Amino acid sequence: MKICVVTSTRADFGLLSGLMHRLEDSEDMVLQVVVTGSHLLQDFGDTLREVEDAGFVVSWKVHAISHALTGADMSKQVGMGVVGFTEGFLALSPDVVVILGDRYEMLSAAIASFFLGVPILHIHGGEVTEGALDDGIRHSISKFSRVHAVAAQDYADRLIRAGESPEFVHVVGGLGVDEIQRVELLTKANLEAELGISLSGISFLVTYHPVTAGAHHSLEEMSHLTRALDSFPEATVVFTMPNADPEHQVIWDEIRKAVDAHGESWKFFASLGQQKYLSLAAAVSAVVGNSSSGLTEVPSLKTPTVNIGPRQKGRLQAVSVINCSPVKEEIRDALHRAISPTFEKKVRRTENPYGEAGATEKIVKMLRNINFKNLGPKVYYDLPSIQGSQMS
Repeated sequence: MKICVVTSTRADFGLLSGLMHRLEDSEDMVLQVVVTGSHLLQDFGDTLREVEDAGFVVSWKVHAISHALTGADMSKQVGMGVVGFTEGFLALSPDVVVILGDRYEMLSAAIASFFLGVPILHIHGGEVTEGALDDGIRHSISKFSRVHAVAAQDYADRLIRAGESPEFVHVVGGLGVDEIQRVELLTKANLEAELGISLSGISFLVTYHPVTAGAHHSLEEMSHLTRALDSFPEATVVFTMPNADPEHQVIWDEIRKAVDAHGESWKFFASLGQQKYLSLAAAVSAVVGNSSSGLTEVPSLKTPTVNIGPRQKGRLQAVSVINCSPVKEEIRDALHRAISPTFEKKVRRTENPYGEAGATEKIVKMLRNINFKNLGPKVYYDLPSIQGSQMS
C-alpha cells in the first residue's frame, strides 16, 4: 500500500517524522513524501534539507504554494496548489494521502485528493483555534477526509457531531508527545554550545505567528511582546521564525530589530529543527507566544507556557498554560507568574490533555486494518438523538 505523506512546514514535519520513519521501515507499506510550502523557501530556513537529512526521499514537490502576504495570495495559491497536487498524485498514484492539521497548503492537497478519489487520513482534526483562519481550513479538510486520527476524545466528539462516522474517528493522542519520547534531547551544555547562548539564568523560547482571524495588529502586538520581555533584562531570549501567513514579514522585521538591539542575550533562528527545538523547550524557563506546540507538546516537558492572544483559543489546555492578551503589562505579569516557584510546583504535576506516547503506532495500525480501497461512498452520520427527533 502506497502511503503519501504531505508536509509543508518545519512544524508539521516535526510531528510527522516519527510516523514517516515507521512507514518507511514497514514491509507492507511504501512511503511517498510530497513537499510544499515554506520547506521550499530559503528565507524560512530551507527546511527541505531537514526532510532530506532525516533520510527521506522526496517523491514530489509542489512549488506553487509559498509565503502569502495577503488573503488574496492565499486564495490564489490554494488554486495553484490544487493543480500542483493533482499532478503529483496522478504521477504517484497513492492509496492513501496523510494530511496533518490545518494549513492552507493542506487544503489544496485535500481538494486534489478528494476529486481524484484518493482517501484521506486526517490527523489532528476536530480541534478549535478561534484566532486563525486555520480553524475553518481544518474543519474543511475533515469533511474531505474519510478517516480521522484525533488527539483527544473531545475532538472526536466534535467530528462526530459534525457528521463524521464514529467508525472512522479514532482517538490516538498527540503526535508531538510521541516525538518527545522518540527524540534524544540535548543536554543544556550542548545546547549552549550549539546555539551560542547561556541557559544559566532566566530564559524564554518565543514563537509568535500572525493572528489571521478577528481584530489584530501584528506590529503593535510585537511591540508589546518585546517590551514585556525587556522587563527581564537578565534573560536569554530565543526567537524562532513565524509561519508564512500574511503579516509574517512584519513580525520577522520586529524580531530582527529587537535581536539586533540586545546583543548576545537575544537570538533569532529561522529553524531550530525538532531536536534542538524540543531540547530548548525543555530547558528554558518558559515557552512564550502563540504556537500550538506550547499547548500540545510543551506540557509533556514540564515547562510553563505563556500563551498570548486568541490564536489558540479553543484548544484543550494543561494547567501549565497561562493565557494573556497581547498587552505589555499582561504578558509581563504572565511571565513573572510562569517563572515563580509556586507555579513551578504546579507545572511539575502537569498532565498533558493530548495523552501519552503511542499515537504513531495507533495510526500505523489504522492504516493496516482499514480497507481504504473498499470504503464506499462517504455518508453523513446523524447522531441518534437527532435521528429520533427528526422521525417524531
